[in-house]
Amino acid sequence: MTKVPLIRDYMATNLITFTPDTEITRAMNVLIDAKISGAPVVDQAGNLVGILSKKDCLKAALNAAYYQDWGGTVADYMSTQPETLDSGLDLVKAAEAFLKSQYRRFPVLSDGRLVGQVSRYDILKGLSEQWGAVEVNRAF
Repeated sequence: MTKVPLIRDYMATNLITFTPDTEITRAMNVLIDAKISGAPVVDQAGNLVGILSKKDCLKAALNAAYYQDWGGTVADYMSTQPETLDSGLDLVKAAEAFLKSQYRRFPVLSDGRLVGQVSRYDILKGLSEQWGAVEVNRAF
């Protein structure tokens, strides 16, 4: 029986993160410049307290359009109860979680601490490598 790889084997660990008190305009610029769809929000102790997505940033942009004011912090717009996955979860169970969810990526926890982030791409790559289904090419 072939052992299925775990999320920790494929997750990203070098993450862009924000704190709740980061200015929303700064956070939006970071997401745009890094070309990423969102980032975990952590407190001073490194605990996950939320997620800031492009959708959350659109709320801030609309608010600015209506009120001509770009004020606010990440805490004002972030999602405060993010869905997470455990680093020890196998890729098959992770794929099932993605199929049941609207999210394209999940923060990954180990013993309750943020240790990474995993995307649909990461899971698909891991499963395809596991069973030799396709040769993954990052050129796309």
